[in-house]
Amino acid sequence: MLICLSFSSRFNWSELIPLRLWGRTLGLQTESSQFLLEGLPFRIFGGSMHYFRVPREYWEDRMLKMKACGLNTLTTYVPWNLHEQERGKFDFSRNLDLEAFLSLAAKNGLWVILRPGPYICSEWDLGGLPSWLLQDPEMQLRTTYKGFTEAVDAYFDHLMPIVVPLQATSPFCSQQYKKGGPIIAVQVENEYGSYAKDPNYMTYVKKALLNRGIVELLMTSDNKNGLSFGLVEGALATVNFQKLEPGILKYLDTVQKDQPKMVMEYWTGWFDNWGGPHYVFDADEMVNTVASILKLGASINLYMFHGGTNFGFMNGALEADEYKSDVTSYDYDAVLTEAGDYTSKFFKLRQLFSTIIGQPLPLPPMIESKASYGAILLHQYISLWDVLPALLQPIKSEFPVNMENLHFNDSGGQSYGYVLYETVIFGGGHLHSRDHVRDRAQVFVNTMYVGELDYHTVELSLPEGQGFRQLRLLVENRGRVNYGLALNEQRKGLIGDIFLNKTPLRNFKIYSLEMKPGFMESLRHAAGWSAVPDYFVGPAFFRGRLWIEHQPQDTFLKLQGWEKGVVFVNGQNLGRYWKIGPQETLYLPGPWLWKGSNEIVIFEERTAGRIIQSVDIPYLGRTQYVD
Repeated sequence: MLICLSFSSRFNWSELIPLRLWGRTLGLQTESSQFLLEGLPFRIFGGSMHYFRVPREYWEDRMLKMKACGLNTLTTYVPWNLHEQERGKFDFSRNLDLEAFLSLAAKNGLWVILRPGPYICSEWDLGGLPSWLLQDPEMQLRTTYKGFTEAVDAYFDHLMPIVVPLQATSPFCSQQYKKGGPIIAVQVENEYGSYAKDPNYMTYVKKALLNRGIVELLMTSDNKNGLSFGLVEGALATVNFQKLEPGILKYLDTVQKDQPKMVMEYWTGWFDNWGGPHYVFDADEMVNTVASILKLGASINLYMFHGGTNFGFMNGALEADEYKSDVTSYDYDAVLTEAGDYTSKFFKLRQLFSTIIGQPLPLPPMIESKASYGAILLHQYISLWDVLPALLQPIKSEFPVNMENLHFNDSGGQSYGYVLYETVIFGGGHLHSRDHVRDRAQVFVNTMYVGELDYHTVELSLPEGQGFRQLRLLVENRGRVNYGLALNEQRKGLIGDIFLNKTPLRNFKIYSLEMKPGFMESLRHAAGWSAVPDYFVGPAFFRGRLWIEHQPQDTFLKLQGWEKGVVFVNGQNLGRYWKIGPQETLYLPGPWLWKGSNEIVIFEERTAGRIIQSVDIPYLGRTQYVD
């Protein structure tokens, strides 16, 4: 039951929206305990949505749902590792068109708090930092180490010319926004108080923003324990939490006097790890806490309003007591589901915000129906071993080389996916990884599967055999840790020697299996595809076709009977599946499907099924309530 709280004043912000507030000169300011927007009292009712986790075709739908819920501000991170996947090559196109996303927010009456990093956490691979930074063996991420700041400077030199004209009071406004854009605040880094390895770093990031034309209100964001360590002069400190502990907002007064209070991340749910439960957070408890925060006069940002999906290989990981990688879905038990549908949290929050705003809210948009296309037969396959000689050229190295330092992609290294290490052995014996596998290796002698090496299993027995044989280690990067003090240690693949009978193995052929679009296109035309036998064990690629008669709709792919791998639809990498759960379905957005024939390719590491199911309801696994 929603707690009943009375609010002493109502806010009518109908004129305080980006396209109506012309001739701006003041922007968002702080005055004593309140925010002012162009000199008028303002409360931030924000929600987080990340453009890179949502198909571009659905951006506007999710924004309209924000407005219908009663929100006035959108917050988003900016993922450096997508915008500069290879050093010096920048991409702000298609689903990464940040300017289009921010402009769409303005069109739909939403202000923006931009969180450009360079580090973003966000359960995203390496917290949004590009993995090629780790080619430098001395790299010190999130510090004023020269190799890091030079890379940040080059990135900001490309990012800020996009951002600066879209500020609310920018003197460099674009042709479209001659009177100002939607950005009212910019966050300096992210949760640095939990890292705090360099006392000069936050000042560096602040200056990097200011020197490139950022003029709006600056903010920092930390949990309670990190607040005092993540401050930087000239930026408003904000706090992140899920449970409203007594005094947590007053604690802000101990680090900054006489300033408005804001919860930058009020966690509406939580994220999931492979092998764990699907976390949910009680809707009534969530809304009651939001009401209590607002009753105390604070502004708030709902993290997440809409979580979306970790498409491709972009999920992050945790490393506390042990390494745990995040699942593909970023549903987060948020206000909207992974596919953008309403939850009870939406309607409860809409009711709460409408009582505070004191004016009718826009009607919620109609939800898009989901499709169940039924069983899809995977009728062809090609073994990874047959793919190697035709499509992949190895590099040769005396020693194992970690993924980031492989001489692929114009010597830019490999960022994601798999690496295959091959060497020749004579006889069998005791194979020991010395904990040098990151993160999981399937071990083969010739094409015979022997077992796996990972963080828990560091040794295997190899069977004896006649003559020389190939030892193959197919190593998967399951996602780099995105939070904590171990960021500098996130190199993947084989990060050191592997020993057979106490002798380090040498003379490797190393194949990159990043599964980029060019490789997947070559795979389509590869010779060697054949009918799937009654029983086959991977690693192998499987393909089939989904025929759609009418306008495509969102659906969910269920991979019952499959073990572990990755799914591609019309060349789009939907992400990973794994039978250990909790996630059992992969979200397939309708805009990525075509009327007519759609190609589905699955890379299965081990045990393949014959069919997958297209269903209209997601299943994210056994639930457990967040304590």
